[in-house]
Amino acid sequence: MDKLTEIMAHKRKEISRSMREIDPSELKALADPARPSLLDALRGRNTVSVIAEIKRKSPSAGDIAAGASALDQAHHYLQAQTDAISILTDEKYFSGHLDDLRAVTGYIAETDAKVPCLRKDFFLHPLQVVEAAEAGASAILIIVRALTDIEIQQLSEAAGISGLDAIFEIHNEADLERALQANARIIGVNNRNLATFTTDLALSERLIPQIPEDCIGIAESGIFSLEDIARMKAAGAQAVLIGQALMQHSDPGSFIREIHRL
Repeated sequence: MDKLTEIMAHKRKEISRSMREIDPSELKALADPARPSLLDALRGRNTVSVIAEIKRKSPSAGDIAAGASALDQAHHYLQAQTDAISILTDEKYFSGHLDDLRAVTGYIAETDAKVPCLRKDFFLHPLQVVEAAEAGASAILIIVRALTDIEIQQLSEAAGISGLDAIFEIHNEADLERALQANARIIGVNNRNLATFTTDLALSERLIPQIPEDCIGIAESGIFSLEDIARMKAAGAQAVLIGQALMQHSDPGSFIREIHRL
């Protein structure tokens, strides 16, 4: 069993305890016109946009920033005017929690920063979309290779009804085709193979040019330096999602500001 299959099996077991039918009216009630739009945020900058991630550990790197405060990290990101924040909410594999998302979105609402937050997790049921919206997220993650076409459709529709954007994460051309069939508007190329957890930036260089111009293309994973980001920008990425490099940086805000100057 590869790592992604293992994680998804655990996630299915985890949410089975609270699984229930989600009525569209429940989703519609969560739609909030004041919710910051991830799509708009990533379109709003002339240079590459930054999705700054809060991640304490990962299956590939182990402990990255054990015990780090999500709120403190978000404060650094917001001071540097990051375009969006990604918050891991998976507990077993990433040491995240929905409370991290609630804390950060609550703080953003208090400061009127209008910065959208992505709930980064392994989505497979509309119940998780409800949780994301209730916790203040602006977007969810749809990992195409981990889901059936029906699951993708259900998650995409649930996100749309509740007013959330969705990042469709892909790793090859077949994933891209399925994402486009689901009317994806934001597509993230994960440079990390979620089966082996190895990374290769050449993957973004191959796939991002194939993403239609009316979609936002994001390069994800394995990005640690300004040279890496320049390479992703040259490939056509409109945004980069960066976690480990920012979590381990002595001054993450300065790194974000340097990226925005590229």
